Amino acid sequence: MANVAVEFLVENLMQLLRDNVELISGVKEAAESLLQDLNDFNAFLKQAAKCHINENEVLRELVKKIRTVVNSAEDAIDKFVIEAKLHKDKGVTRVLDLPHYKRVKEVAGEIKAIRNKVREIRQTDAIGLQALQDDDLSARGSEERKPPVVEEDDVVGFDEEADIVINRLLGESNHLEVVPVVGMPGLGKTTLANKIYKHPKIGYEFFTRIWVYVSQSYRRRELFLNIISKFTRNTKQYHGMCEEDLADEIQEFLGKGGKYLVVLDDVWSDEAWERIKIAFPNNNKPNRVLLTTRDSKVAKQCNPIPHDLKFLTEDESWILLEKKVFHKDKCPPELVLSGKSIAKKCKGLPLAIVVIAGALIGKGKTPREWKQVDDSVSEHLINRDHPENCNKLVQMSYDRLPYDLKACFLYCSAFPGGFQIPAWKLIRLWIAEGFIQYKGHLSLECKGEDNLNDLINRNLVMVMERTSDGQIKTCRLHDMLHEFCRQEAMKEENLFQEIKLGSEQYFPGKRELSTYRRLCIHSSVLDFFSTKPSAEHVRSFLSFSSKKIEMPSADIPTIPKGFPLLRVLDVESINFSRFSREFYQLYHLRYVAFSSDSIKILPKLMGELWNIQTIIINTQQRTLDIQANIWNMERLRHLHTNSSAKLPVPVAPKNSKVTLVNQSLQTLSTIAPESCTEEVFARTPNLKKLGIRGKISVLLDNKSAASLKNVKRLEYLENLKLINDSSIQTSKLRLPPAYIFPTKLRKLTLLDTWLEWKDMSILGQLEHLEVLKMKENGFSGESWESTGGFCSLLVLWIERTNLVSWKASADDFPRLKHLVLICCDNLKEVPIALADIRSFQVMMLQNSTKTAAISARQIQAKKDNQTQQGTKNIAFKLSIFPPDL
Repeated sequence: MANVAVEFLVENLMQLLRDNVELISGVKEAAESLLQDLNDFNAFLKQAAKCHINENEVLRELVKKIRTVVNSAEDAIDKFVIEAKLHKDKGVTRVLDLPHYKRVKEVAGEIKAIRNKVREIRQTDAIGLQALQDDDLSARGSEERKPPVVEEDDVVGFDEEADIVINRLLGESNHLEVVPVVGMPGLGKTTLANKIYKHPKIGYEFFTRIWVYVSQSYRRRELFLNIISKFTRNTKQYHGMCEEDLADEIQEFLGKGGKYLVVLDDVWSDEAWERIKIAFPNNNKPNRVLLTTRDSKVAKQCNPIPHDLKFLTEDESWILLEKKVFHKDKCPPELVLSGKSIAKKCKGLPLAIVVIAGALIGKGKTPREWKQVDDSVSEHLINRDHPENCNKLVQMSYDRLPYDLKACFLYCSAFPGGFQIPAWKLIRLWIAEGFIQYKGHLSLECKGEDNLNDLINRNLVMVMERTSDGQIKTCRLHDMLHEFCRQEAMKEENLFQEIKLGSEQYFPGKRELSTYRRLCIHSSVLDFFSTKPSAEHVRSFLSFSSKKIEMPSADIPTIPKGFPLLRVLDVESINFSRFSREFYQLYHLRYVAFSSDSIKILPKLMGELWNIQTIIINTQQRTLDIQANIWNMERLRHLHTNSSAKLPVPVAPKNSKVTLVNQSLQTLSTIAPESCTEEVFARTPNLKKLGIRGKISVLLDNKSAASLKNVKRLEYLENLKLINDSSIQTSKLRLPPAYIFPTKLRKLTLLDTWLEWKDMSILGQLEHLEVLKMKENGFSGESWESTGGFCSLLVLWIERTNLVSWKASADDFPRLKHLVLICCDNLKEVPIALADIRSFQVMMLQNSTKTAAISARQIQAKKDNQTQQGTKNIAFKLSIFPPDL
């Protein structure tokens, strides 16, 4: 990993020098010379990424020296940029400002000293540099074609296992019962539990279902608060309670409704179970706890008869390997012999199979290359008594990753174990960290999506949720892969350092802290801040605590004072009551995410942070006044807030006729309808996602200055969401003509807009519309007769409406794949003619009428009959909840 980390450091430093030419003018010549030196190093580092550097002591030490030099250069330039910015803001004349000139001279001397170190490395380590240049043993050759992302299939060999456990959970016992699933790491305990958790029978039988990831380093207080958060969004009142009182609160919550199922994933000790179980009431109802553990003693402590998860057979192992490598295709005959040999050596362990499949995906598909993998997977690599040997397989798959994917993969473990990572957040963090070094025709976000899809296809990252149109929504790492990534990332503090407080945890001293570049701390955050940490070298601070943390006002300045060179600050779990003055001097900040119950204004000073790419603000306030001049923040790509944000009026700089245009901005979500003016959208020409929240009647009035017709200017807009916050039912709202909408609109979401069904004909004219979601009475009325159009629509989602009668034909939705009907509790039937849509694959009904459920089953029967007759070959899936409708 060292070589990869250094390469990104070099790239980031070169970008830093390019982006701050004006501020570093006093040391420009020295900086440009340093830039040339680093460019020369970069060629060597790219070659190093192709070598097994960990096996070569000379190369490893060389990369360590380069990293030290690059860090020193980055620190010197970063600090000088801030000093130069503060100097510029003072407006002091250059002739009189002798201290600043003295500082310029000092920095020039620092850069000169760094360049001398570069020359020294070149002279003393010429052999190592030449080795990097010449070594092509692991070169990947031509760029491989990336395999397509496909929907995740059920894991092989788990159907029978799932049926057994489900039958135990649905047993007749009328008291709390624990069903433990026990097996070695990588055997699929979590996968099985997840399959059971999502099963329709379980969803129907258990009114309350809760999933809790425990892990070896669990904290009972945070675990209890996490459970409470499933019942109420406001957990602030519970933070001061002792753990026993929290358990009492959980018992009260669980005792109110019907029977419950709690999944406790990855329990390491019987002591953990004994301390957690006090929260689960035994109230003469058939409540259940499904517990997964790798320790048979823990399992038998909970229930004398645990469910022992079996290993896969050799046939099942081969089926799984073939499926993971080739998806729906069959393995070429010339590869079958090596493939079956590889599968056999995995000893029936699913994790080993999917990891080695990832390594095979990264290889070519020739008998010689598969034989090489077969030979490298020795008979003794997988030992059921020593499952940690799986790390060797993970290492093999990791070593075969392209250099730019290695850092992206390891960075996933900056999130806590078991954490479901939002895909969009992960990708934007990769971009802010500088991991997406890409200069092609795609946007950085698209390249980031490609990287994530690649890691998923290589079975290194698991998809947990997908959006309705099949995009990745959340993902996570298997616990063994998480531990591998965490250990690899922390080697020599290259990528990040995880901070843990407590007697058996890791907490560095101030001297050690000052050597780190990125910090992750997910628990006891306030205890950490109470030590007044200070580390000017830290560039990223990440905290993904499972509970909301109230930051005391006195500690708010701790972050910017302790970490003045931050680039990434992701602390959504921390509630801020205000900003401190020092925060606005974090001039290198690229990504910031935080929460606040009270902040109503994003101050003007935020506009001084000219490097910002992503701003995420979660607030309890209904409105947010953006006073910062976002039009002058040239690198701002995404602005997210859950409130209705009022944008500043675009004003050209004094003595300038130039119109401020933000070419980088892609996301504005959510903004007030009053901000949807011609002037605003003229300055956001590349906007792709727009959310509008407030009184939508203002937006639909063509006579208003803030009108939907202004959105037409957005040539690249793909995703539009309209959320009506008006307290009055506005059933008279009407949509404007179809030509008012952006021509490339692909996804449209309407919430609480109370539009009339006859306006659906307008949306049907949007030729590129693929996803249409109508939630909370997006449309209102008892009758809808479809009139055609929707030539590109793939997903139709209707949630909460008073619709009674719906008439439609297959021609009205010719490409429809996915239909979701939730809480349509007046709808008499789903149009039977939808069964004639060739592409129709998935239909989901929740809380519908019995007659609607009957019509849905008729559609399923018709689709099944078409499949049997061979006229339609796409499998159809129907989900009805509750299943007895």
